[in-house]
Amino acid sequence: MLGTLQPERSGGFLPLEHYAAIGEGRSVALVGADGSIDWWCAPDMGSPPLFNRLHDADGGRFSLTPVEPFAIERQYREDSNVLETTFVTDTGRARVTESINSGAGGRLPWCELARRIEGISGDVEFEIVIQPICARGEVRRATHPNASIRYIGDLTTTFCHPVEVLIVDDGDHKTVARYRTQTGSQICIAYLVADEAPLAIPDLSEIDSRIDFSDQEWRRWSQKLSYKGPFKSDFVRCALSLKFLLYAKTGAIAAAATSGLPERIGGDKNYDYRYAWIRDAAYTIKAFLRAGALSEAIGAFGWLVRTIDDHEQFPAVVYTLAGGEVPDEQVIDVPGYKGSTPVRTGNRAKTQVQLSCYGDLLETAFLFAEMGHVLDPSTARLMERLADQVVARWQEKDSGLWELEDQEHYTFSKTGCWLALVRAAHLARHGHIVGNANRWEYESRKICDWIDTHCWSEEKKAYTFYAGTDKLDATLLLTTRFGFEHDGRLKTTRDAIERELTIGPLVYRYSGASDEEGAFVACSCWLVEAYAFLGDVDRAEEMLTTLLKPLGNNFGILCEQIDPQSGSGLGNLPQGLSHLTLLHAIFSLQENR
Repeated sequence: MLGTLQPERSGGFLPLEHYAAIGEGRSVALVGADGSIDWWCAPDMGSPPLFNRLHDADGGRFSLTPVEPFAIERQYREDSNVLETTFVTDTGRARVTESINSGAGGRLPWCELARRIEGISGDVEFEIVIQPICARGEVRRATHPNASIRYIGDLTTTFCHPVEVLIVDDGDHKTVARYRTQTGSQICIAYLVADEAPLAIPDLSEIDSRIDFSDQEWRRWSQKLSYKGPFKSDFVRCALSLKFLLYAKTGAIAAAATSGLPERIGGDKNYDYRYAWIRDAAYTIKAFLRAGALSEAIGAFGWLVRTIDDHEQFPAVVYTLAGGEVPDEQVIDVPGYKGSTPVRTGNRAKTQVQLSCYGDLLETAFLFAEMGHVLDPSTARLMERLADQVVARWQEKDSGLWELEDQEHYTFSKTGCWLALVRAAHLARHGHIVGNANRWEYESRKICDWIDTHCWSEEKKAYTFYAGTDKLDATLLLTTRFGFEHDGRLKTTRDAIERELTIGPLVYRYSGASDEEGAFVACSCWLVEAYAFLGDVDRAEEMLTTLLKPLGNNFGILCEQIDPQSGSGLGNLPQGLSHLTLLHAIFSLQENR
């Protein structure tokens, strides 16, 4: 994706759609269109941020920005997550290529954020600012024989640069430098981080070469993807973006790489998404399975099964990336993106019940088995246990997929329970798990009848948000994939949702959401799926083509939501649910032709 723009900050903040991402399977940095890295949690996605300018216009950053007015041309390298930005000024052109590097053995023992600066024509003078924050603890400076070091809590960090970079100011908390390109010039600068470990100081030529090595590794991965259908380039870019969120240390899948970004500017729905939700993990595993990324799918599925099996009797909604309990929600003392507060860490969803996760888990196991793979005995026993839990629990109220404070009999939660038992019965009948298939099938029919009786609005000809209301919920579009359609009810539900919750190609989550937040990217993708699975693939393809226009303004990195009026991104990013639902929307065209 190539774009030309003149990035401008408002109140010190860039639009969220002007951020690209770089990462290496452990951490993700967000690179603004003006060359400022405004978010990086190191060494891991769940660590406190080193750079937090997303939350504070005067906060931490690693900026590399021309001193004169400029425009940019920006793209990822083909089939890669290595980012290239060409800065254009009145005096010249320069290209910056950046990566969080990997090595020949995969992740490096240290974090290596590398930026290559090349002079293309004329000259361009850059200002370089390194300003980490002390969220991890005290910042201390020390000069060693081999490097100038900043200790930030338990982290050991250093700024690596050649002699051509002129240090203007080098204080305890901030380094300012200048560098002027010439036609044909090339240097590399890097920020290195080690966590409670010795810090390697590689030669800059090694760091520079690892940019291209990382590029080759990204290409090798993307070229193994098996998808051959329509929208192939969009598919590959989306899969590469989703790969950022696969935490290679454990196989967990983060919901997003950021925390505290608002769902409405000035609003208070600003949550921490650097954790692994069962729902998102299961959907991502299915996307990776369908895409042919088998090792990622196996690793993530194994982590999910082990984590659930190792914890309490019932599955939690969300876990840390290490598989532990999510910390309690806390408010961080920062101004917030464009004044949107409070900024939170932790997540209160940890205490909620979300019954639809049973369907996510059993559906994942079903797809895994249907594609010819084998469930190990421990996984098979867990699936049997989960199916029995559904029989015991499906009549409970819960917080629903949207994790709302009001507990209700949410229709999608009941549908998830129905799906779990249908898949469990199939797995048992085909010898993948042991259990009472007849009992599970009987109970699934009871759930279906209950939904039809209590969650149907004859007036709207639609399944409703929850029992006893006429409000609508866009998650019900997702049930078309599960085969829940009967008597034309999902078709008319789809029509009602499109009539009441859409604005152009964008879809709000539920009735009344337009007063609280932007349109939800995942729901917009589910509408595409609903048309494909209900027999109108041509309409689905037309809708996807239209939807990709507002989604395509972010160099392949999707936010959680979009403001339909301005087209601006909202919420955390890269947002896993947005990327995985776009993948499934593209799949739906191929599956239903």
